[in-house]
Amino acid sequence: MSTRTELSGTAAEPATGTPAPPGAPSTAAGPRRRRKRDGLHGPLMAAPALLGLVLFVGVPFVHAVVLSFFNVRLGSPAEPRFFGVEHYRRLFTDPDLSGPFLRALLNNLTFAAVVVPLQTGLALGLALLLNRKLRAIGLFRSVFFLPVVFPMALVAVVWRLILARSEEGMLNALLQHLSFGHWGAFDWLGDAATAMASVIVLSVWQGVGFQMVILLAGLQQIPQELYEAARLDRAGRRQQFLHVTLPGIRGTLVFVAMLTSVLSFRVFDQVYVLVRGGGLDEDATRTVMYEAVTTAFDQNNVGRAAAITVVFFVIVVALTLLQRRVVRPENED
Repeated sequence: MSTRTELSGTAAEPATGTPAPPGAPSTAAGPRRRRKRDGLHGPLMAAPALLGLVLFVGVPFVHAVVLSFFNVRLGSPAEPRFFGVEHYRRLFTDPDLSGPFLRALLNNLTFAAVVVPLQTGLALGLALLLNRKLRAIGLFRSVFFLPVVFPMALVAVVWRLILARSEEGMLNALLQHLSFGHWGAFDWLGDAATAMASVIVLSVWQGVGFQMVILLAGLQQIPQELYEAARLDRAGRRQQFLHVTLPGIRGTLVFVAMLTSVLSFRVFDQVYVLVRGGGLDEDATRTVMYEAVTTAFDQNNVGRAAAITVVFFVIVVALTLLQRRVVRPENED
C-alpha cells in the first residue's frame, strides 16, 4: 500500500491516479508549448512593418551610401567611376558646393526650430479647446483636421494664390482693404525676410491637425478622477493644467515633438512647388532635400546627391537621439 501511495504522488501520473502511458508528454509541456506559441504572435504581427521598413528605408539608404562613393550621372553613357570620399570632401571644402549645402542646412534648422514648438503648442491648444462635450464637436474636430487630408502640393498651390505678389493676391487684397488702400503689393514669397516665414505658416497650417488628433487622444486618456480631486483641493484651471494635464500627456507630447522634428527636416514639397511656380526666394528657402533633388535631376549628379542625403541622414539621426535624450519621459530609465 505504501508503494502504491508513493507512485501516486509522482509527476508521471495524472491527477486521477491513473498511470500515464509510456512515452506520454509531461503535463508541463502544454503550458510551455502555449508560451512558445504566444511568443510568436508579437514577431509575426511586427513582421509586415519591419519588412516595409527594410525594403523602403533600409535598402534605399544602403544603395544611397554605395552611390555616394561613385561618380554617377543621369543619362551618361560612361560607366560609373569609383570616386571614394571625394563627394563628401567637396561637400565641405569646395566653396561652390559647401555654400549652398550649408545654407540649406541652416534653413532646415531654422525651419525646425520654429515649427516644432509653434506647431506642438498650437496643436496642444486646439486639443484642449476641442476636448469638450459639446454638440457638433465632431464637426469642429473634422474642420481642424481637414488640411491634413489635402496633399502638400495642393496646399502649396492654394497658398501661392493667397501670398501672390500682385494686388490680386488674397492677403494683399485683404490688407489693402483693411488699410483703406494704403497697403501696396508686397512680395511675400520673393522677399528674403518673409519667404521662410511664409513656408512656415503654410506648413503649420497643413500639419497641425495631425498633432492635434494625437494630443486629443492623450487628453482623453487622463482619468477624470484626477481633475475631481484637484477641484476638491481648490486647484484652479492653471494648477490643473500644470499638475494634472501636462504630467498626464508628457509621453504624448514627447512623441509629438519628435515626430514633428523628423517631419520638419523632411520639408521639400512646398518649397519645390513654390519655387517651380515662380516667385519664391530660392536661397532663403532652400532645404537639404531640395538641394539633393535639384542636384540629382537638374545637375544630373546622382553621386553627389546621394552623399548629401547620407550626411543629412546622419545629422537628423544625431539630432533626434539628442532630443530623445533631453526630453525623455520620467517613467523611462
